[in-house]
Amino acid sequence: MSYLKLLFPTTINNFYAGSNFAYWGFIVFTVLMSIRSFLHWLFPEFATHEIANFIVISGDPDPLPVIYELFSLWGLAQIIFCFVCWIVIYKYKDLIPLMYLFWIIEWSVRVMSPFNLDAYTNGITPAVTGGHFVLGFLIVLFFLSLKRAY
Repeated sequence: MSYLKLLFPTTINNFYAGSNFAYWGFIVFTVLMSIRSFLHWLFPEFATHEIANFIVISGDPDPLPVIYELFSLWGLAQIIFCFVCWIVIYKYKDLIPLMYLFWIIEWSVRVMSPFNLDAYTNGITPAVTGGHFVLGFLIVLFFLSLKRAY
């Protein structure tokens, strides 16, 4: 079976034939990303300053409400993506390799971002320091999700 057919199955029968480690890894990763997404969406001030370690920027007019709104909208977009992942876990398991590919694309953009935000932070940002490890882990799980036991 070609890898293209594994990524884009012609019929969906809710049967996942890849590695069990990749299946459970997808569930754990989706749980973590769901929690992170809810934090960004519901608590943007906390996510901005306590987790991402962004400094408090002052000005007239105050720029922080706009920054908080952007963090909140970003969290909402992440929740929508996580919701799709939960639907895949429960109803369309055949699409887990494709979802891994989407996660790899998202984390690749984070890791390879040309923007240097060091001037706006006063500490370690989790996605910047751990992004390479997450991306590597996702790539390994992606290939394990394509492995078939025939």
